[in-house]
Amino acid sequence: MLVLSRADVRELLDLELLLEGLERAFVELSAGRTSVPPRIAASTEGGFLAAMPGYADGILETKLVSVFAGNRDLPSHQATISLFDDETGQPLALMDGTEITAVRTGASSAVSTKALARADASVLAVLGSGVQARSHVEAARRVREFDEIRVAGRSPGRAEALAGDVGGTAVRSFEDAVRGADVVCACTDAAEPVLGADWLAPGTHVTSVGASREGPELDRATVTAGLLVVESRVAFEPYPAGAHELQNLDPGSAVELGEVLAGTRNGRTDPEQITVYKSMGHAVEDAAAAGLVYRRAREQGVGIEVEL
Repeated sequence: MLVLSRADVRELLDLELLLEGLERAFVELSAGRTSVPPRIAASTEGGFLAAMPGYADGILETKLVSVFAGNRDLPSHQATISLFDDETGQPLALMDGTEITAVRTGASSAVSTKALARADASVLAVLGSGVQARSHVEAARRVREFDEIRVAGRSPGRAEALAGDVGGTAVRSFEDAVRGADVVCACTDAAEPVLGADWLAPGTHVTSVGASREGPELDRATVTAGLLVVESRVAFEPYPAGAHELQNLDPGSAVELGEVLAGTRNGRTDPEQITVYKSMGHAVEDAAAAGLVYRRAREQGVGIEVEL
């Protein structure tokens, strides 16, 4: 069995290749060619441990991810991923999933931005200043050329640090970041909405990856402002499989990202249309990333072999 550390995963997880793999995975998911049960979780007072098994594009894997939003000296999301042979069930690899979760989440949002944001989008607003905020900036830059990057967070110091690292500008409030932006990435652990629909300019593309136990990151007006896009309509199920934002909405009101990528459903149809990608994270994203890491590790001889 191959064991890959976080440093190994960081070295092997090529972002350009991941973006390509995620597009394939989303198409396979919406075409019904994957096997992914809804996420389950065991809760404690401080957080929860979720299990996310999946089979997609020839990769059989499962992720165990802990989500403890109150962490200060540790990441809020910590994970391991195990890979298995899809013909024999033999365990193949155990790898760090914390890095994969960070990178694949921002990359998945970038796939939605590539598919749905206006071609002339030039202003990026990032709400949050943590791991996901950085991941979203790095991935979004691969699919659009932004003239301006605005960063807003609850910690002005962290927002300024991130803005400095990515060549952006730290702004005072979420509203200041959102007004006039072409792409808005909400990357918070907020338990209540962080932006108002009336802040959005016509034609804005919004991505939201926040999934607090307590409440929604987006308000209902934003979610229903235009075209709603999800990874899977499982997102309409109760939390933690689904999103707080989508409760009591008709699953038929949304399209899946894989349907847009495959051309079986329309994406953006008008330059002034608001598009909203509400992500809950999905096992096909982990499969795409873990499969890429495993293949490159074998090619390059990276990792440690152990016998269980």
